[in-house]
Amino acid sequence: MRDTRKGVAVTSGGGPLAGVRVVELAGIGPAPFCAMLLADLGADVVRVDRPGAGGHDLLNRGKRSVAVDLKHERGPATVLALAEQADVLLEGLRPGVTERLGVGPEQCHEVNPRLVYGRMTGWGQDGPLASTAGHDIDYIALTGMLHLIGRRDGPPQVPANLLGDFGGGALYLAVGVLAALLEARTSGRGQVVDASIVDGSAHLGAMLFGFLATGGWSTERGTNLLDTGAPYYDVYETADGQHVAVGALEPRFYAELLDRLGLTGEVPDRDDPANWPELRARFAEVFRTRTRAEWAAVFDGSDACVAPVLSMTEAETHPHVAARRTLVRRDGVLQPAAAPRFDRTPNPPPGPVADPGAHAADVVRDWQLPEDLLETGAIVRKEA
Repeated sequence: MRDTRKGVAVTSGGGPLAGVRVVELAGIGPAPFCAMLLADLGADVVRVDRPGAGGHDLLNRGKRSVAVDLKHERGPATVLALAEQADVLLEGLRPGVTERLGVGPEQCHEVNPRLVYGRMTGWGQDGPLASTAGHDIDYIALTGMLHLIGRRDGPPQVPANLLGDFGGGALYLAVGVLAALLEARTSGRGQVVDASIVDGSAHLGAMLFGFLATGGWSTERGTNLLDTGAPYYDVYETADGQHVAVGALEPRFYAELLDRLGLTGEVPDRDDPANWPELRARFAEVFRTRTRAEWAAVFDGSDACVAPVLSMTEAETHPHVAARRTLVRRDGVLQPAAAPRFDRTPNPPPGPVADPGAHAADVVRDWQLPEDLLETGAIVRKEA
């Protein structure tokens, strides 16, 4: 569809955010993921790349890309012209960088007071560490979240960059931006959304902080109900060197687990943590007697809360994943489908990956930018 609000043609394939216009200043990790999520939900996302940028990043799917030379005398004005027509601008640079480039919140709000200006950083826009470098692992380390992941007497285990960059970062930026967008439609005024991975990662731990406050969680790693301390919430090796995940927390689910393992009446009381080592050893012994596929068949359709631990490529063929099309392929690339789902305004299929600078002419036309930007070098055409 094409939405002509503000006189701007907006390209959209449907979805609940159809007609919402987003400008993304190119970066890495959580900010691009947030922009991808908005594109998955139907927003028209224009990514402002640096001239000469390369790569074919899946996080750029469903977007359009224009390469702007911010060192060109008309470069900042080009971004401001985009911001003037946008509902949202996203950036993931260090604090103060966009201000120095001439495209910070104050400059953008001068041309578009309704703009929601979303900022994604690790440490946040202020604080003692705000201007220092860091990565996902550092941010979750300072919040206590990294410390709690791992086995007893072992080191903390790194959860890739899922917990910090994407869980505590990108998703909180998306929630903040959408909340500010909703508020702006009432007040008529935009605002700055300061999303930091430190803040979001700590917020993800709300339930565990609650447990800690009431004595239901120990800071000794690997001794608690949900951190591999409990033998009925853990992973076990199978006969073929693969693994199964066990999450039989509730008593009736646990009873079914014991039944399907053939252990009913043969194991000690699980409610006494003193019995956990013996219980874990018995589970481990039984699970090693069959392959992962055999155990998957044993527990198929049951309420024992047991699942095979699949690799990313194996997950594609699991019957449930396949039935819901949770993972899809586009241009031969395996990738997750858009989430969540909507019954009245369904998401469009995942869009193609936007190569840096590939949509210069389209963006100039649809966002009604001066055509001479393509000739002056402020917007750099992608070479064929």
